[in-house]
Amino acid sequence: MDGMTDLTIEMTSTRQHTLKSRIDCVGVALHSGAKASLSLLPAAPDTGIVFRRTDLGLDIQARYDRVTDTRLCTQISHPDHPDVHIRTVEHVMAALAGTGIDNAIVAVDGPEVPVLDGSAAQIVFLIDCAGRVSQAAPRQAIEIVRAVRVEQGDAFAELRPGGPTLDLALTIDFQASAIGRQALSLSMTEQGFRAVLAGARTFTLLQEIEAMQQAGLARGGSLKNAIVVDGDRVLNPEGLRAPDEFVRHKLLDAVGDLAMAGAPIHGRFVAHCTGHALNNRLMRALFADSKAWRMVSLEQAGWSSGSYGMAAKAA
Repeated sequence: MDGMTDLTIEMTSTRQHTLKSRIDCVGVALHSGAKASLSLLPAAPDTGIVFRRTDLGLDIQARYDRVTDTRLCTQISHPDHPDVHIRTVEHVMAALAGTGIDNAIVAVDGPEVPVLDGSAAQIVFLIDCAGRVSQAAPRQAIEIVRAVRVEQGDAFAELRPGGPTLDLALTIDFQASAIGRQALSLSMTEQGFRAVLAGARTFTLLQEIEAMQQAGLARGGSLKNAIVVDGDRVLNPEGLRAPDEFVRHKLLDAVGDLAMAGAPIHGRFVAHCTGHALNNRLMRALFADSKAWRMVSLEQAGWSSGSYGMAAKAA
């Protein structure tokens, strides 16, 4: 794609970026099973990522402290109208972050984002079609200066000091032998995000589907938008997109959840068997400790923003 080179060059900019134009799509909501429309629109500098319920005329800032449910997805709610929420925002957040979009309006016509193919690849395609434009405002980043860690049983998630990027390392361990134990380490450049994480699909275990649907979840799930595992078998006829697609997707989810910080994180994310709940607990623990992080200007520091980026408002 001719536009790929331009996008990669722009990722080294210390300036904020937004979309060149609006773009729309329609799909199925993973949990409700209802038809859902999604629009990505340009936004002014320092807007950040804002989700808009077009059916209600209400906006919800994509922030860690707006997260109200983490069962099988990340849900954000309006602070003044707690019954107004938007589910399954993590793949959109990951795609925007991974392609360097700092400011955007994500408009949906109901309480859930369409799942599309279960990965972030089609969102990235929409972003590429819309194009990206540099803005006058400088980027800022959240630099980790002291380690922060949260745990739940054997699972943990931690942010540590690191270099001028976001480095990630994650392990997962499932009893289903088709998944098993997998590990992945990645430095979050745009190229790495596109090549390794963007196309990794969400997955579930066959024996858990009935219980999820009885709880009102996964009603829109199918082999077209999720990997289904039964013991040592992957039930999708086309198989996996990569042998380690499972850990790739878990790391994709983590990128989306960490993007709720409100600015790109410069440091190292290390986790084992983490999920949306633990990722959000990590964000809350980070911002509860003012000595664990500081806001830095990429322009003043002379850093490039080869890591994923969001707007300059942190907390």
